[in-house]
Amino acid sequence: MKERATVLCRRGDRILLVARSNARWALPGGKPRPDEPLRDAARRELLEETGLACGHARYLFRIPGTHKLHHVYLADIDPDAIARPLNEIAHCAWIDRESLRSLHCSQPTPLIVELAFDWLRQPRLVPGVVEHDVFAGIAA
Repeated sequence: MKERATVLCRRGDRILLVARSNARWALPGGKPRPDEPLRDAARRELLEETGLACGHARYLFRIPGTHKLHHVYLADIDPDAIARPLNEIAHCAWIDRESLRSLHCSQPTPLIVELAFDWLRQPRLVPGVVEHDVFAGIAA
């Protein structure tokens, strides 16, 4: 199963989503380079896709998809920083959580966002693993 460093950037109840041209909205992120730690991959992908520098990436949890294992990080970014689409990314937008359901998103994105917000409402002492395959039968 491929690994993906997935980055959650939030401002209140809004989250940062990115999209390639003619593609679904998704959380920033991507696969790590050989021997690259996942936290570093999360920070690198966020910078490459949006121009946002991440001061700290807090590991929240990992969750399996059908084809990818998502390692989810909460990014600590400057509250005044402006996201701009870079490289393969055509669009960046801060989306209200309620509006997320009406967008054409990648399959795992809405669930990862809800799990992350639940996780942040009830902080655990240690990062966790979502044990069950919540994406059974869904392409990640």
